[in-house]
Amino acid sequence: MIRLLTTALLLCCFAQSQGQPSETKAAIDGILSEISVPTFPSYTTKVTRFGAKGDSISDDHLAFAKAMAACKKKGGGTIVVPAGTYTLHGPIHFVSNVRLHLDQGAKIRFSSNPADYLPMVITSWEGTMLYNYSPMIYAYQAENIAITGEGTIDGEGHLWMDWKQKEQADKQHSRDMNHASTPITERQFGEGHYLRPQLLQFFDCKNILIEGIHVEDSPFWCLHMLRCSNITMRGLSYDAHNKNNDGIDLEYSRNVLIEDIDFNNADDNIAIKAGRDHEGRANSITPSENIVVRNCRFQGLHALVVGSEMAAGVRNVYVQDCQASGYLKRGIYLKTNTDRGGYIQNIHMDRVSLLEVEDCFYITSNYHNEGSGEYPSQVSDIYISNVTCQSANQSAIVIQGHPDKKIKNIQLRNIKVKEAKYGLSITDALDVTLEEIIVGKDITAPTSVH
Repeated sequence: MIRLLTTALLLCCFAQSQGQPSETKAAIDGILSEISVPTFPSYTTKVTRFGAKGDSISDDHLAFAKAMAACKKKGGGTIVVPAGTYTLHGPIHFVSNVRLHLDQGAKIRFSSNPADYLPMVITSWEGTMLYNYSPMIYAYQAENIAITGEGTIDGEGHLWMDWKQKEQADKQHSRDMNHASTPITERQFGEGHYLRPQLLQFFDCKNILIEGIHVEDSPFWCLHMLRCSNITMRGLSYDAHNKNNDGIDLEYSRNVLIEDIDFNNADDNIAIKAGRDHEGRANSITPSENIVVRNCRFQGLHALVVGSEMAAGVRNVYVQDCQASGYLKRGIYLKTNTDRGGYIQNIHMDRVSLLEVEDCFYITSNYHNEGSGEYPSQVSDIYISNVTCQSANQSAIVIQGHPDKKIKNIQLRNIKVKEAKYGLSITDALDVTLEEIIVGKDITAPTSVH
């Protein structure tokens, strides 16, 4: 059964040329022309030369720091991590022009002692800038940096999970500071607070490659690109099943290629963000934009998400040739609320295959029923085509705009959901185009009258 609640104009064919294959290909080619992988000086060293044992017991943190310093002295290079399990009681802080290469059988495993991640660094936590424990792998204002190879990065995140129940006061305090425009230098968390660190965060960096590695057991978000540009992430795999274990978070970032990744995450597989509320709106010159996602396999909570922290804006996102490899709560999920402001604009998704989901495609301007009502977001120019879904145990398609800022220009073409509890619900939306939408059985002809 299809349930339709709408004041929208429903058209039977595309009224505009946006989203047509030729235009989409040209746009993707333009983005890819701005992306290149970094290159590195010829200097190469092994972390074992600096005392790393890789025996799973010794603390190899200092050896990694010495190897990074040696590369810096040489003007850059490659640090090779041979097979073994390297336990680190402290973070890896990148410098420019360095590649960290993990050989097959190499594992970097981080400690769960919060004191190991002091002193604090400037970072962002759920869209608000502040000072907190260092992410386990961290770079700030670096360029030409990479992590490659066939090894594993393990955050031992399950040992941090009791912090999830303790974080609420600190989370709310950080948001209050955001809304009050408290100077970032006064937003001091760290010791005595319970905001979990990311496994990896590159902040204000450019020319980035992350390739080939396996990521597991992060305390919080897995790979967080914050105000970064010229990013290539490919050939990765995940086993990250803790709370808030997003796979990739792009925040205020641009010119990004994500491809050939096997996700298996307890939260968003890919989340595209751009700051929270007042702070995000104040940084509107740095939206997340020009992002290509292709040939990925999704599993976990949500596959592709935009928001909810997107107050500086998200635009020009292209997703192609992706599929689910397991259950997802939501396949395609665009979310905001009336605290955010900003915009979600020019989102293209084509040739996406989903298995069992709760909701196949969901846009909402009412995320978590939160928001003051003062800052509704503009959501427009969304082009979704050639999507299949085996089963949606809730809704096939949901579009929820805001009465004061309706969602505009949504084009859905060739979407087939074999089974769904609810078919279609559209509210507070304008210029919604539906073409070749089938929910449930494909009806080929009316039954005859006997």
